[in-house]
Amino acid sequence: MVRLPLAPEEIERGRRLGALLRQARGERSILEVALDARVSPETLRKIETGRVATPAFSTVAALAGVLGLSLDDVWGQVTAPSADVSRV
Repeated sequence: MVRLPLAPEEIERGRRLGALLRQARGERSILEVALDARVSPETLRKIETGRVATPAFSTVAALAGVLGLSLDDVWGQVTAPSADVSRV
């Protein structure tokens, strides 16, 4: 299966998502949050750094649940034209 290149908007949305999750994680370790969400620490690291711009919905949902974020808020933050993740 050939994967189409991501649009610039998708890449930017991925960066916003990563920043939002990193900020929400606070002082908790990547390992702790990843294990609680049942994802690999490397997956979380890649999402936080924007290397995985379009993670699976179930991954985002699991991370949001562990971090106490609502999916509505996550979507609003990452899709807002001037998303400011410091509001979390």
